[in-house]
Parts: sequence; C-alpha cells; structure tokens
Amino acid sequence: MHTSRRTQTLSDATSVPGRSRVWEVDVLRGFALLGILLVNVQIMAGQQVGPEGELVVSQSDKVVEWLVTALISAKFYLMFSFLFGYSFTLQRASAERAGAPFAPRHLRRLICLFLLGLAHGVLLFSGDVLMVYAVLSLVLFWVRDSAARTLVRAAIWLIVGASACLLAWGMSTVRFAEPLGPQDISSTVNASVAAWRGDPGSVVGAHLRVLHDTLGWNVVYSADMLAALLLGLAAGRRRILADSFRYRAWLTQIVICCLPIGLAGSVFMAICRNGPLDARWYDVGSAVGVLTAPFLSVVYVCGLLLLLRTGLGRRVGCALAPAGRMALTNYLTQSLVMALVFTGYGLAWYGRFGMTVLLLGCFALYAAQLTLSSHLLRHVPYGPAEWLLRTATLARRP
Repeated sequence: MHTSRRTQTLSDATSVPGRSRVWEVDVLRGFALLGILLVNVQIMAGQQVGPEGELVVSQSDKVVEWLVTALISAKFYLMFSFLFGYSFTLQRASAERAGAPFAPRHLRRLICLFLLGLAHGVLLFSGDVLMVYAVLSLVLFWVRDSAARTLVRAAIWLIVGASACLLAWGMSTVRFAEPLGPQDISSTVNASVAAWRGDPGSVVGAHLRVLHDTLGWNVVYSADMLAALLLGLAAGRRRILADSFRYRAWLTQIVICCLPIGLAGSVFMAICRNGPLDARWYDVGSAVGVLTAPFLSVVYVCGLLLLLRTGLGRRVGCALAPAGRMALTNYLTQSLVMALVFTGYGLAWYGRFGMTVLLLGCFALYAAQLTLSSHLLRHVPYGPAEWLLRTATLARRP
C-alpha cells in the first residue's frame, strides 16, 4: 500500500490535465536563460582593453557590471539548479507511467549530460555546469525518497555551511593579502587576450587550463547548487510549480519577506566584487552572496509565477516557454555564438567591448533565441540537444 501511494503521488505531481509538460517549468527555464547569458558573456568576452593593453572601463560599463552582479550573478544558476531538481520528479514519474525502471534511465541521462558538459567545457566554455549537474544528480537519486522536510533542512545546512567556509577564507584574504595593483590586473588580462584571440589550438589550450580552476571552484559552489537541487526535488513533490495558482497568497508573502534580504545581500556582494571595496573583499562578498542569493532567486521564481496569473503574464509566458522547452540547446548555442564572436574560432573580439555593448548584444541574441525556438518547435517536438539527451535516456529514438 505504501509503494502504491508513493507512486500515485509522483504521478499526480507531474501530470496536469490536458498538458504533457509543466508549462511553468518551461517558462522559468526560458527566463533563466537570459540571466545565464548575461553572466557568462562577462567571462567569454573578457574585460575591454585599449591599444596599449590597458583596461578600458567607462562609467556606464561600471554601472552595468555592478547591476549585473547585484541582480543576476549567483541567482540564475540557482534557479536552473532548482528547476533541474524539480524536473527529477517529472522524469521519475515519466518512467513510472511507461512501466520502465527509473535507475537505468537516470544513469544513461547523466552519462550523456556529463559527456555533453565535457565537450562544452573543453571546446566552448570552461565555466560549464552540466558536468556538475550530472555528478550532483547522483546525490539526488540517492535521496530521492527522503521526506520533503528533510530535503529542505539539508539544503539550509548546505547553504549556511558553504557561506561560513567562504566567509572564513574571505576574511583571511582581507586581513593578509595585498591589494592587486593596476599592473597586476593588466598583465593577467593581456595574457587572457593573447590566449583567446589565438588560433583554435590556443583556445582549446586556454579552456583546458581554465577548466582545471573552474572545476575547483565548482566544488566550492556545488554546496548551494546541491541545496537548490534538493529544494527543487521537495517542490516537485508538492506540485508547487504546476499548481502555483493554489499558492498565490503564499507566493506573495514569500516575495515580500525575501526581497529585502535578497537585495541587501546582493548589494553588499556587488560592493565587494565591483567596488568601492577592493578585490580582497571578493570572497567575502561571495560568502554573503551564497547565503542571500537564494532569497532573490526565490523572489524571481515566485514573482514570475504570480505574473503568469495575469493576462500580460500569460503572453510573456507564451514567449518564454518555447525557449525553455529547448533550454539545453539554447544554453549550448549561447556558448557557441559567443565562442565564434569572442575567440579565435571566429572573429576573436575578446576584450574589445565594454559591458554596455555586451548587454545590448545579449538582448539581441536572447530575442533571436526566443523567436527561433518558437519557430522550430512548431515543426519538431524537441531541440537537437534535447533529442540527443532523450534518445540516450530512453535508449531508443523518441
């Protein structure tokens, strides 16, 4: 009886009458793609340098960078992680409806995701997170039957613990490290310019060097990513996204309570990362960001869910959902386009633009992705990367 009840709950949590997908999940994924793009472009495009190798930062660029750090950095990858955890319940229910064992499906999916991430990290963008998701999803499988309350408690402890460790490291840096001078920063930037503007071999070599450091930082930040995965799993059990209309008052209260905390922490993080405090405060800001960014991420999710209950919100959701349905394809496409624009694979414009210009370019690329996703999905059921991942998951053509 217990097994039957659990199966029924999982199936109910992921099926909505008349819909084969949870529309809200696709909308949130489509929205998160813009935030991911705005963060990743700063890494892939580099800091603008002048003809003599000096850093060039206009006042408008400083403002845009500061706002992106405050409002977007560390928020949207948490949103993606939450949605990844939520989708775990959808995939499990899909296997149950098909009468197929879930474990082999899940393992095949993670292997494919890891290999996609490895290729992405080596060839296109060394800041790849797909490999991290693949590894952390093994933990998700292990705790799949844990009580929702247990998952939430574990998530809180992970966030607090990661923040405390980063804060201890950051305070030691503030106390003992010497501030970086302009010459130190300039030499580092110029070395990056030479690598990313070089031939394809130079670009791949740079990816491999950076990937080593990136994987190390992913270990540090994997705690809050895992926390978001666990919260997504708990939310999937309660159908919070699919049945968000039932939680309107609760969602409103969350926005009101979480917004001040999230904004305060985000402002402090931006002050530490982008000034007026110097670079020694970077990790202190990151520690506060790890602790408070989830509050702002929750505000974005709940705010968008509330918006979707309005006429304007439904139109916005219809524009975002197709891009979210093929979020993996769009994520990889963003990296491909930026690699062709900023590295030696193509135009080699690394370090040539400030953040203001990059912001406009990101909006243009994102608008194109919304349009193309909508057009493509009128003719085919999946994006290319989604088709590949689904084929690997099912071990047959979908």
